[in-house]
Amino acid sequence: MTEAMFSEDNPGPNMRTITHVVYGLFLLGLIGAVFLGLAVVAAIVLAYFKRGDAVGTLYAGHFDWVIKTFWWGLLWGVLSAIATHIFIGWITGLAVVVWLLYRLIKGWLALFAGRAPEADV
Repeated sequence: MTEAMFSEDNPGPNMRTITHVVYGLFLLGLIGAVFLGLAVVAAIVLAYFKRGDAVGTLYAGHFDWVIKTFWWGLLWGVLSAIATHIFIGWITGLAVVVWLLYRLIKGWLALFAGRAPEADV
């Protein structure tokens, strides 16, 4: 996909910069879990908000990638938290964090390469 041209009368950051901000906020929130966890929420809200503006560009795939990563990570994180009562939740929780980091890094590297993230096969 190619990047759609945006009109000059739309001041503010371009879609590439916004996508970098979404990845950065998500990673900052993931690393800072307790104190900066709201950064993840801000990243997801921004991704949902700008997803409509990115339709037809490679950035739409990045926003969808981040949104899916968030919801799947939240589901597996909650299940891991419940599983801590039977002492395997700590292991699955660590696996969730590793998976989230993998998805964020893979998506961000695809953004740097100028392409949409590809689904795992």
